[in-house]
Amino acid sequence: MAAFAEIDVVLLDVLGTLVDEPGGIEAALRDASGEREVGALRARWQELVEGEQQRIAEGHRAYANGDVLDDEAATAVAAAAGVTDRALVRRLATAAERLPAWPDSAAGIDRLTPRVRVLGLSNASARTLGRLGANAGFRWHGVLSAETVRAYKPDPAVYRLAVEASGCRPDRILMVAAHAWDLRAAQAAGMRTAYVHRPVGDPPRDSDTFDVRAEGLLELAERLAARTESSLGEFPGG
Repeated sequence: MAAFAEIDVVLLDVLGTLVDEPGGIEAALRDASGEREVGALRARWQELVEGEQQRIAEGHRAYANGDVLDDEAATAVAAAAGVTDRALVRRLATAAERLPAWPDSAAGIDRLTPRVRVLGLSNASARTLGRLGANAGFRWHGVLSAETVRAYKPDPAVYRLAVEASGCRPDRILMVAAHAWDLRAAQAAGMRTAYVHRPVGDPPRDSDTFDVRAEGLLELAERLAARTESSLGEFPGG
């Protein structure tokens, strides 16, 4: 379609952009611990995972994939909550497989896929992404895991992986994310960028110059589908 003439691939961030990662982890923590107020435990989980990703990026730890880091975080947070049942801890560690999709995510993907190739790109493991996508009903064309290059976004190697897997020029790829830091790294790799608002995302700064900004994935998909002759930079609010 002419509306998609400028792009060959829509690349979707997954955690936070397509699914509610904090909400899903908090739900899993409530199930495991019986506690109602689990915000602090979820924040500790995120701190542990992000801290280990940073240590890996800085060369202070050998690469370990997202499943390993989630298991470590779940074990530590469960101990803090007094959860000792290993089966409960194991289910907690695999919470990423069951993260709830935002209400417009599956519909947005379905709106995009007849018109352009749609790929996920995530720090989660390939195994987790396969199960998460199936549970959420995502009918994308494929999904790429950063574990393939033994790195984590925003490492440039992850975006190079996406370019190589896509088989097209970076400027023919539209990276979509709710995290401005992710889009800045995609821009540095030569991709076009679309910010979609999520309540758990990382909003843009005034200095950010992303090609498109939308309130959600379905809105973004509908705006792309409605376009005929305008360029990405001419979107209202872009």
